[in-house]
Amino acid sequence: MTQAAGRSNIFPAMPYRDAAAAIEFLCRAFGFERQLVVPGEDGGIAHAQLRLGNGMIMLGTAQEGAHPVMLPADLGGNSRSIYIVVPEIDAHYQRACAEGAEILLELADQDYGGRLYSARDPEGHLWDFGSYDPWAEPPV
Repeated sequence: MTQAAGRSNIFPAMPYRDAAAAIEFLCRAFGFERQLVVPGEDGGIAHAQLRLGNGMIMLGTAQEGAHPVMLPADLGGNSRSIYIVVPEIDAHYQRACAEGAEILLELADQDYGGRLYSARDPEGHLWDFGSYDPWAEPPV
């Protein structure tokens, strides 16, 4: 298997009840960009790919029985979060706040380096954004 340099090889895939609204929110509040959006039946989204930096997520409209994944609302919470490195974390945080993202952890310096905040999107998925890059050399 070959992997293009500088591109992620991990793609979180997430179901949404209203994937079209989720795409709008994720682009507006968190700065994702549409790479591919494939309409599905009944006005849903069959498959979407959104980019942020050299990372990408995939999402679509949740369909009963199509995939054994539960939505955060079905769980009464979340079982995971996605951590995304962003270069200008303070500006990213301000954008998310301005667009109505529900902030769970305010932007703060972390003991291990970098700054981080956590937010929840309108359907309950958790997102952690920070300046700490796990690929970089550890702080001395």
